[in-house]
Amino acid sequence: MTSRALFLRHHYEDRPGLVGEAFEARDFEVSVVMMDEESPTPSVEGFDVLVILGSKHAVYDEAVEAAWFGRELDVIAQAEQLDVPIFGICFGAQALCLYHGGVVELSSAPEVGWFSIDEHNESGIGAGPWFEFHFDHCTLPAGAELWATSPGAVQAFAVGKNVGVQFHPEVDDAQLADWFASGDDNGARSLGVDPIELLAETARETPAARLRAFALVDLFLAHIARP
Repeated sequence: MTSRALFLRHHYEDRPGLVGEAFEARDFEVSVVMMDEESPTPSVEGFDVLVILGSKHAVYDEAVEAAWFGRELDVIAQAEQLDVPIFGICFGAQALCLYHGGVVELSSAPEVGWFSIDEHNESGIGAGPWFEFHFDHCTLPAGAELWATSPGAVQAFAVGKNVGVQFHPEVDDAQLADWFASGDDNGARSLGVDPIELLAETARETPAARLRAFALVDLFLAHIARP
């Protein structure tokens, strides 16, 4: 029987990308739903995996919580109740961290571009480089297992069967182009990053990034298969 993966996105320009390809290659049926102030709260019932994508917003923004993020925390709670493992990406990882009692704050060392990471606790996660686009960072909750860091942030962790990654394994050059077209190039420019050069670098990295994304999804699936 085909497994089912539900992807939560927060902007119409976001898509499952390389991570979605990896799940489909592992015989998952991928569904994508919007999670914002205008969308109904989705249900994870009938799904085998929940994937939460990134967002321009911050998980600690009270206005965002009132508008829709509070309902997203309810979706996480439903996944916990139904034993549906969660794979959180950037904002999705921060949502996992916050839900389980961790802290998410504005970072003094934001990262935009391709960065290598350091593995911890023999997690098996690859060094990358991985695509980063974040301005916040996590302090992990008690009971979380650290999987990887960079000098400025926790980059990967597990809490129960859930896994969060601060980087964006889903990103290819087409996704980045759509982000920049929607105005996200301002975030890159604020850190002195040239969007045109970053897009060219991302195009060069995409073939290898696809292989890394597939390996990361395999690592997640192996993690959730453990007793």
